[in-house]
Amino acid sequence: MDYLARQKKALAAIADKHEALLATHLSNVRYLTGFSGSAGVLVVSTRGTVLFTDGRYQEQAKTEARGTRVVITAGSAVAAAAQWMAGHRVRAVAIEAEHTTVALRAALRSMIPRSLKIRETQGLVEELRMIKDANELQRIRNAVRLGSSLLDTALGVIRPGASEIEVAAEMEYDARQKGAESMSFPTIVASGARSALPHGRASTAAIARGFVVLDFGVILAGYCSDKTRTVYVGKPTAQERRMYEAVREAQQAAIDSVRAGVIAGEVDFAARSVLRRAKLDRYFTHSTGHGVGLEIHEAPRLARGQPDVLRSGMVITLEPGVYIPSKGGVRIEDMVIVTERGCDVLCPTQKELITL
Repeated sequence: MDYLARQKKALAAIADKHEALLATHLSNVRYLTGFSGSAGVLVVSTRGTVLFTDGRYQEQAKTEARGTRVVITAGSAVAAAAQWMAGHRVRAVAIEAEHTTVALRAALRSMIPRSLKIRETQGLVEELRMIKDANELQRIRNAVRLGSSLLDTALGVIRPGASEIEVAAEMEYDARQKGAESMSFPTIVASGARSALPHGRASTAAIARGFVVLDFGVILAGYCSDKTRTVYVGKPTAQERRMYEAVREAQQAAIDSVRAGVIAGEVDFAARSVLRRAKLDRYFTHSTGHGVGLEIHEAPRLARGQPDVLRSGMVITLEPGVYIPSKGGVRIEDMVIVTERGCDVLCPTQKELITL
C-alpha cells in the first residue's frame, strides 16, 4: 500500500483552507498509515505526519505504521496531537465532523490556542477510499472468496429443528478455521416468517419451513466481504417462486446497469423497476447497495435519488430484496467492482432457488 501517496492526496484535498488534517476515525487512520490499533489519532500536515497512540500499541505501531512518525503518549492522544500542532504553529486544522463528538470538539478547542482554527470537513478521507487500488482489490477478492465458501457450510447444517444461531455458529467457526480475522457483521440467518426482517440476526428460533435468508461476510487482511443468498426449506409455492425470481431479475437488472459514469440512483431505479412490474416494490424497504472496503458500509450509497457518480475501481454491493410481513422475505446480494464498461461480479455463485 502506498500510504505516502494517500497522505499527499489527503493534504491536497485540504490545501486551500487548512494546514493539517486531524484523523480520529480509526478506519481512516488505517487507510492513511496501515495502523490497525483500536486507539490513536493522526495528524497529517504540511509540517509532517504523526500518529499518536498509547503504550499498548508501541510494538504494533512500529510494525504497521508507514509514512508517519509514531508518538507513544501516557495520556490523551488528542491532547498530544493538539500540543504538537500548537508547537508546530499550525494555523488551521480540518477535523472529521461526522466522527467527532461534541465533547471531543470541545476538549480539542480547550487544548489548542485560539489562533489555531478548527474547521469541519466531511467525508474527506472517505472520498479517497471509494476508489480501490490494485492491492485493495486483491484483498477484497480474497475476502469475498473466503466468505462465499461459507454458503456451502450453511447448506450442510440447515435443517428443520436446527436453530438459526447454530447455523450462524457453524459458518463463523468455519470462517475462523479458514483464516478470517472476524465476521464483517453479525451473521444474519432468518427463516420462515423471520426472513421478512431485513436485518434478522440469527436467533435461537428453530429453522422453519419457508425462505431462509443468509447474509454473511468476513474480514481478511483488513478488508470486508458481504454476500446474501436465500434458500427454501420445504417445497415453495408458485407465488413464492415468482417472488424469488423477481428479486433475482431485479439484481440482474442492477448488475446490467452498473458502469463508470452511471449515477448511483439509476442503479437503484433499475432494480426497483423490476420489482414494480412484479407489484412487489413496496416490499423493497432499503437501498440497492453500498460501498465496501475497510468498513462494511462505505460510500457510495446506491439508493433512490443518490447523485454520486460511479467510478472505475469502486467496490459496491447489489442487494435488492422483498420482505412481506408474516410471510417471508428474499434477498440476493453480490459485491462487484465498477469498470469502465460494466462491472466485475466477485466470486459469483448459484442464484437459482435452492430447496432443502
